[in-house]
Amino acid sequence: NINMLAVVLGAVAFFAVGMLWYGALFGKAWRRETGIEDANGVMTKQPDSTGRVVLIFALCFAFELLIALMLGHQFARTSPTARGIMMISTGFGATIMAPAVGINYLFQGKSGKLFAIDAGHLIVGMAAMGAVFVAFMPD
Repeated sequence: NINMLAVVLGAVAFFAVGMLWYGALFGKAWRRETGIEDANGVMTKQPDSTGRVVLIFALCFAFELLIALMLGHQFARTSPTARGIMMISTGFGATIMAPAVGINYLFQGKSGKLFAIDAGHLIVGMAAMGAVFVAFMPD
């Protein structure tokens, strides 16, 4: 039995990490590295329409739900300890998701700084998702 509440709240946790990560923590550096802003903070690309931004956030959350659902399935099948949940969650971010992004960035010629920002988000987001699953562990 997959804990669907943990799945939804795990996705919410990942989404919240992204808001903080790409906002207050690394937003300026990320926008500069992606070319959205220049070194002086001047927009080089105009923001998409509001409807497109809403679609991007909705799809982002849907992908995070899919990730959380897969983790929920993994945990339901294996009944790991709290430590195991955190190792699996964070390990997926550090050893599957981040390297996959790194491979793409190598071929796209993206900077190491952009990789560090994005990979860090995946690892911390997965840790946050894992923490939600730990909070919902049966006694």
